[in-house]
Amino acid sequence: MERQLQNRTDGATPKHEPPTSPHTPAWGPHNPHPLSKMKTELVWEGKYDEYGNRRPVKLPTSPLPLQRIETIDEPRDRLKAQQPSLFDETAFHQQAHRDDFRNMLIWGDNKLVMAALLEQFRGKIDLIYIDPPFDVGADFTMQVQLGEDADPVQKEQSILEAVAYRDTWGKGTDSYLHMMYERLTLMRELLSDTGSIYVHCDWRLTALLRLCLDDVFGAESFQREIIWRIGWVSGYKSAASNWIRNHDTILFYVKSPDSFTFNKEYIPYPPDYRRRGGQETTGKGYPIEDVWNANPFEFALTGEDSLDSIQIKSFSTEKTGFETQKNESLLRRIIKASSNEGDLVADFFCGSGTTLAVAEKLGRRWIGADLGRYAIHTSRKRLIQVQRELHEQNKPYRAFDVYNLGRYERQWWQIDRLKGYDEEHRRVVLRFYKAAPLENPPSPLLHGKKGTAYVHVDQIDTLFTEQELRAVAQAAHQAGARELHCLAWEFEMELGRKKEAVEAETGLTIRLKYIPREIMEPNRNEVQFFEAGYLEAKAVQHDGKVDVQLVNFVPALAEAPEKEMAALRERAVKSPFDFIDFWAVDFEWREGKPFEHHWQDFRTRKDRSLKTCTDIGWQYQIPGKHQICVKVIDVFGVDTTTVIEVEG
Repeated sequence: MERQLQNRTDGATPKHEPPTSPHTPAWGPHNPHPLSKMKTELVWEGKYDEYGNRRPVKLPTSPLPLQRIETIDEPRDRLKAQQPSLFDETAFHQQAHRDDFRNMLIWGDNKLVMAALLEQFRGKIDLIYIDPPFDVGADFTMQVQLGEDADPVQKEQSILEAVAYRDTWGKGTDSYLHMMYERLTLMRELLSDTGSIYVHCDWRLTALLRLCLDDVFGAESFQREIIWRIGWVSGYKSAASNWIRNHDTILFYVKSPDSFTFNKEYIPYPPDYRRRGGQETTGKGYPIEDVWNANPFEFALTGEDSLDSIQIKSFSTEKTGFETQKNESLLRRIIKASSNEGDLVADFFCGSGTTLAVAEKLGRRWIGADLGRYAIHTSRKRLIQVQRELHEQNKPYRAFDVYNLGRYERQWWQIDRLKGYDEEHRRVVLRFYKAAPLENPPSPLLHGKKGTAYVHVDQIDTLFTEQELRAVAQAAHQAGARELHCLAWEFEMELGRKKEAVEAETGLTIRLKYIPREIMEPNRNEVQFFEAGYLEAKAVQHDGKVDVQLVNFVPALAEAPEKEMAALRERAVKSPFDFIDFWAVDFEWREGKPFEHHWQDFRTRKDRSLKTCTDIGWQYQIPGKHQICVKVIDVFGVDTTTVIEVEG
């Protein structure tokens, strides 16, 4: 079915003949003509099934459980570790901490994430802002800096371009609209009765997204079309033989047109402002209009990086390297206008975390979700920094937890898209890995070949263990292989170190590579497979206190052109810590418990330095053996962990 604006009734063919009986009144209010009941509607392929019925949002029969994998309260943990005997938990929470809610940062498909949130948060979110992909079919990249070189101009080996996400959601605009319709439907269910939603879009899809929003929320819920003047013109745009495009559009809808939160905002009058008759004004200022521009009054009064400015500059301290990042002042305006302190704000395409950072600074609770590993990693760093800044300013903040859907997301993908077959799962993984499936394999443990290397694909919901590695390596060795690639969703901890013994026993070169969750995204053609890294750390004990020192690190490297890969491998051997972007330590780790960030350090775009030993001096209150988990996240957003034991 072609996308079109179509007039629909209840499916029956309307009868156009006028009443023939003399006793039948003429067409009018009490006898409306059938055509008068028809409405204009946006129809896209997939909106209706073969029988003309509206397709429901396709979801698992029961919501997938969210898995809490990290818990982060940096100021509390730091202070508690520094003075364990003097730390007063009650006093700390009363003075510097909001305990009413733990904010949520969630990695996964936002449709499944929102379905999981419905049970607890249906009708409870006060404001949603989203900046969804624009369906341009392009890769959006971010700059990856290596080591302490902070100069983004010198694009040598110290700075790499990495794909943050691929902006493609379907087979053309119909598929994109169906994706957005399903997600907007879930967002409406999550919004409170007085809630609002702001949808950021550009010239490509503004008209269609507005009609889609009309469909979900009702045309009467539309409030404003906000024009955001971006504020700069690139050389590419200025060279175009056309009107220069210099704005985005933000569509503002509400759940209930008769009752929604809105705090009118004003730009203060300049100090010398007088009314036309010369009198001083007593008003609040200029009401902010729906064209958001860097007007002279804003700049004259407050400067370009102030609360009321809505432009972002390339030198802004907010920059994270995320190509589609929006500035904080834009989100500040939206959040202040359409929510109150303590309200719950959500962004289900959270990107670099701007919405979440601003919500935290304004005292709102927040939920953020994204399917990109770079987005979650960037947001995590940014929100830890916000916690630190607020605490240093003696302002309250909330702790946050990191969640994912784990193997449950993969299981749903297998049932929904692969029809539950392990064979189909292997076929898809091999296709993305660009390996040829084996028609007559020498062993059932060997599934494909890439060049001269045999390839093993682990099952979708299992952990690849040392025992399995030995069995697969033995099969490859007996088949005469010299190289083996093992692809898995999860690897047993420290398997990267243990594989060295297996290599020595079999004479094989073994690569352990993560299957990227990006293969689950619709219409993906290319993904990056990262090697499993290896991390070595040791406990340093002094005066009854414990710190952790990094000893060695082998980063997870993605496939790249041979020349570039050779240079990366050389640098990884020579300066492995250059590849560390973030690392954290849980001094009280236990199997099955979420990782607790007792200490962490990370690089920022301004400060590229990184400690290689903790400086917390952790003290154990209960003597005995304790496990310490050390987590490193490299510049590609890949986690590597290790566990060490200490007598405390």
